[in-house]
Amino acid sequence: MTSRIWPILRKEFIEIWRDPRSLAFILGMPVLMLLLYGYGISSDVKRVSLAVYDRDGTPAARELVRRFTSADYFVAVAAVESLQALREAIDRGQARVGLLIPEDFGRNLGANRPAPIQFVVDGSDSNTASIAIGNISAIARSLELAPSDLRPRVYILPATERVEPIELRTLTWYNPELKSSNFLVPGLTAVILMMLAATVTSLTIAREWERGTMEGLIASPVRGLELMVGKILPYVAIGLVDVILILLLGRFWFEVPLRGSLLLLLGSATLFLLGGLGIGLFISAATKSQQVSFQLSLLVTMLPALLLSGFFFPIENMPPVLQAVTYLVPARYFMVVIRGIFLKGVGLAVLWKELVFLAVFAALMLLASALKFQKRIT
Repeated sequence: MTSRIWPILRKEFIEIWRDPRSLAFILGMPVLMLLLYGYGISSDVKRVSLAVYDRDGTPAARELVRRFTSADYFVAVAAVESLQALREAIDRGQARVGLLIPEDFGRNLGANRPAPIQFVVDGSDSNTASIAIGNISAIARSLELAPSDLRPRVYILPATERVEPIELRTLTWYNPELKSSNFLVPGLTAVILMMLAATVTSLTIAREWERGTMEGLIASPVRGLELMVGKILPYVAIGLVDVILILLLGRFWFEVPLRGSLLLLLGSATLFLLGGLGIGLFISAATKSQQVSFQLSLLVTMLPALLLSGFFFPIENMPPVLQAVTYLVPARYFMVVIRGIFLKGVGLAVLWKELVFLAVFAALMLLASALKFQKRIT
């Protein structure tokens, strides 16, 4: 069996080597996609534009504005002179948040009385609005603008509404800084590998039919399963090079911590690659057309990996029908594996169920591709 697989494997390596554009695509596209998506997709909300309507004009009011804009969460883009101007700044999109400081702010603060201020938030982007409101509340709770002997706090709500009989302390595990790159980069790795694996092998069998070289393979003693193994192994090796490049980029460029086992991660990625490559082989054997195979492989891998894997949207929030469909998406399981290894440092004791599914899926796809390939001219 090995003697029949080796010529197929060698032939596939030679074809890849003789096509430098395809090799550059296979090796360069994952890096380019990770950079584009890693910077283009971010849930971090920083430098939100702030319009200020200061009716007080005291040093305390100016210090209040400085405190809100000294961090990286808000940036003052306009100082307006009326409520109408404040509203127009938000309507035009010039500012996402408006800050209104009343004329008695400094006087109330100096008298050690509650000094209410008002924020107006553009809710057309609900995600930005909710995060901005949370940042406003957090900054307001930490403000101390009066002399050190008084040190009153500035409240958005009246002081009587801030009685808290329960002290709340929040501890964030695994991603204490709440950096979106720590969450996105491992997920992007799963999406990119699934899409790339299926597309590169979707052309292999179809290319043999279109070039007229399939007749030689049909006449040879090689079996369907041997042909599939010989076709897939070169791309497994190249895919692992892609995995290493992505891991290095994520670890040292995006500074995503790798807390788990590197060997376990590479082994899991190999199983995931085998499944994705098997999808491409099956499509290629079924369609016998490079153009159709390429388009179909993108359709059946990219959209499920993006939308049904838990990358963008929590699976538990999906309708029951879609939740059932996600069980057939291998990216769902690899998403759990790669995030668990990267961020949580967990091992086989936690991830074995996902790894069993990936192994079974890879074996089934390889077997289905071999069965679909028929050694006869049709």
